[in-house]
Amino acid sequence: MFQKILIANRGEIALRIIRACHEMGIKAVAVFSEADRGSLHVKYADEAYCIGRAPASESYLRIPQLIAACEISDAEAIHPGYGFLAENAHFAEICASCNIKFIGPSHAAITQLGDKANAKAIAQQAGVPVVPGSDGVVATPEEALIIAHRIGYPLIIKATAGGGGRGMRVVHTDISLTNAFNTAKAEAEACFGNGAVYIEKYIAEPRHVEIQIMADEHGNVIHLGERDCTMQRRHQKLIEESPSPVVDAALRQRMGDAACALARAANYTNAGTVEFLLDDSGHFYFMEVNTRVQVEHCVTEFVTGTDIIRRQILTAAGEPLGIRQEDVRLNGWAIECRINAEDPDRNFMPCPGKITNYLPPGGPGVRVDGAGYAGYSIPPYYDSLVAKLIVHARDRMSAIRRMLRALGEFQIDGIKTTIPFHRNLIKHPAFVRGNRYSTHFVEEWLANKAP
Repeated sequence: MFQKILIANRGEIALRIIRACHEMGIKAVAVFSEADRGSLHVKYADEAYCIGRAPASESYLRIPQLIAACEISDAEAIHPGYGFLAENAHFAEICASCNIKFIGPSHAAITQLGDKANAKAIAQQAGVPVVPGSDGVVATPEEALIIAHRIGYPLIIKATAGGGGRGMRVVHTDISLTNAFNTAKAEAEACFGNGAVYIEKYIAEPRHVEIQIMADEHGNVIHLGERDCTMQRRHQKLIEESPSPVVDAALRQRMGDAACALARAANYTNAGTVEFLLDDSGHFYFMEVNTRVQVEHCVTEFVTGTDIIRRQILTAAGEPLGIRQEDVRLNGWAIECRINAEDPDRNFMPCPGKITNYLPPGGPGVRVDGAGYAGYSIPPYYDSLVAKLIVHARDRMSAIRRMLRALGEFQIDGIKTTIPFHRNLIKHPAFVRGNRYSTHFVEEWLANKAP
């Protein structure tokens, strides 16, 4: 087992990994930018090293500084968390070349699955249902037009290296195709340094359902059930829950089997998530693989009783999973709300600033994964996530009531947050029913909402 692990991240996920390390008797090494000197992950780590200036490009994304911090601290492994370099195959390869264990899949698996067009090809080979579309990258608008006439409108243009809705455009006509194609390529190049795009049939009213997988280095692969991430705004997840209100046991098994088949086809190890689109007829289609721990892993931990971060560390150390698929049981219902430093009344404008009062909720079945505190100044350089509020109860309605209670208790003053927005969304009749909304619901609701 590792004696010391460096966490190549910040905020709540860095703190989450530090806590897992300490519970396992492992020393945790933090890294931080100049803007994060006062962060909790720096305070709670056993050692902490400044790796650069505030912008991520000058700190958290600088591989040489991270490797140097690892060597100075004698850390044997690096946990990348999510975001930043978590899905960077080059970083994983550099770690391996420096004899530092990367707590995640191999750089080969990240390379294969990080390119969405290539991941789709692997899914097809593994017999996983995929959305009709192009056979790989589409090079020109003229080629895109041929494909559009073959699969029909509406269609969606996606960046192969994309994420978070960037490099993505929905197209309904020949007239708008060329402009959307060029715009998507330009945005992808600017955001990811890779302008390659591919095309898929657009599923008009889908649910977003993902399967959590775990795979060890001994050939064992299991899934931990599904998470429903349908409540989104501009492809950014807002609320996640497990299980999904529209997935029954038979569909769960089919989706889980498909996710595990894909993992085996890619020789995948460690934690990962296979994301699917689910239509209103119960047909599911492969979307992408996230080769890292997800922000929303907490709801799966609640309903399965599995510590995913701990399991990542054990797997990276060469331990077998020690659990079979038939041992996985879903117990109760869990819901997560992402609390961001944003102003919903001003188009979710980020609101960095000083927290003057911070009082998180508590009680049975309530968990807060956050890195805020009274007196902490949220920097403007990074993601606006302040905390994740997660609740667990015996059934969905009980979980909704518990979430409403917890949101009512959560006090964060000095900045605007999305807490009031979540309170309105959680008690909306469509969310309460659970089975009559798609990934477009939030944007349609906001568009029709009175000022």
